[in-house]
Amino acid sequence: MLEQAELSRLLDILGNRNRRRIIELLREKPCFVTEISERLMISPKAVIDHLQMLEDARILAFRSDCRRRKYYYLEHDISIQVHLDEQSHDLIPMILSGEQRLLISLQKLRQMIEERDELARKLEEKEREIDHQISEVLHEGKQAGYGEEIMLVSVALAHGAGNPAMIRDLTDLPPETVESTLRQLTDEGIVWRKGTGLELRGIYAD
Repeated sequence: MLEQAELSRLLDILGNRNRRRIIELLREKPCFVTEISERLMISPKAVIDHLQMLEDARILAFRSDCRRRKYYYLEHDISIQVHLDEQSHDLIPMILSGEQRLLISLQKLRQMIEERDELARKLEEKEREIDHQISEVLHEGKQAGYGEEIMLVSVALAHGAGNPAMIRDLTDLPPETVESTLRQLTDEGIVWRKGTGLELRGIYAD
């Protein structure tokens, strides 16, 4: 357990945004002064002052390369979490151990997986809705007297196929069939050509 004076000193050190940014950067990899200055857009003199303070607190250490450049790295990583005491309503800073940080990371991972699974569930639901809507489109097209080729090309356009090559890839129709079908859809006002691309027309298109 840290003494109150030591805890207060650490809070003062980590209360500075640029010192926290330096720690985050060094979590990625060791860096030398100029690199830290350029990455964080802080003057080299200010970087040196921050590094000195973090080094005095034994949060950082350095090693020198053959060019005598000092590469700074995290000697003792540190994380602070603030809890609100329910009785006194005081802010209680807690220094988290490595095991506590691991548990927090695992909890975050679990939350992310749960969010991923929820998105996957929604995606599956949307896929079912799309399949149902495709069936509805094919039914409406048949009722309106359109042939299979026209409906396949129309569905491909609804999928975002913006040129004949993409339509051929989605439908496996011969090139001449795709072109003749597009001409028919264009003549009937269902499709319009925008430059070299193709788009379905809106229901209220002129």
